[in-house]
This record gives sequence, C-alpha cells and structure tokens, in this order.
Amino acid sequence: MNRIAVIASLILCLGFTSKAIAGDFDGSKPLLVSVARIMECTPVEGCKDVSPNEVGLPRFLKIDFAKKTIRPARGGEDIPDTLIERSERVDGKLILQGAEDGYAEMRDGLGWTMAISEDSGLVVLTTSGDEVGFVVFGACTPL
Repeated sequence: MNRIAVIASLILCLGFTSKAIAGDFDGSKPLLVSVARIMECTPVEGCKDVSPNEVGLPRFLKIDFAKKTIRPARGGEDIPDTLIERSERVDGKLILQGAEDGYAEMRDGLGWTMAISEDSGLVVLTTSGDEVGFVVFGACTPL
C-alpha cells in the first residue's frame, strides 16, 4: 500500500511540475531565446544553413511581454526593439507576430512569426521578405 501511495505522490508532483514549467512559456514571464539553427531560402538557390552573423541575427534574444518587445540580449543598444504586434495562444503554442521596415535606404522590410511551444520552450521563427525567407530554430528559458 505504501508503494502505491509513493507512486501516486510522484505522479502528482510530476503533474504539478509539468504545469509549472509549461507556465514559463505562456507569455507571463520574460524569456531568453537561444538561436540554434538558421536556414535561408530563396526561389533560385533553395534553402541553406547560415550563421547568425551572416544574417545579422544575435545568438540570444530577450522577449519582454510586458513591453511587447524583442531585442538582442546583450549589446545592440543602437538596434531598435522589435515590436510584438500580435500574440495569441493556439494549440499549446504562443504565437507572436510583427513586421519590420529595416533600413531606410534599403528595401529589406519583412514580416515574422514566432511559435513558442508552451510545453518545451522550443522556438520556430519564420521571416519573409522580397524573394527570401528564413527559418530559425531555437529554445528559450525564463528570465
């Protein structure tokens, strides 16, 4: 009987722990995103792996849900914050969306969508512009 009580207690504890962890990725806490892999896709060249440096993306991003911003986690004071224009929870994912104009002298504006798994904190960020798209894979942790 004691063995069943111990197992039941462990299951209950694991259930509460899972819910607490899931709450970390629901938009209630700031997050640190680590970029793991980036793919650049064009209609002519197809898709290829690129480094964050090649595309000007920091390796770490900070998401501040209270301010509705995304910015480089370190440095980048001269880089304006990216505004989160829309957020919605769908099927266990927190979906964030926005658009960026880029540099004034260039036609480099793009739209973006970030999906954060509320269970695992895994991230997929997609961006699209003129004949180019990027898929960024990463993971996040609460700050």
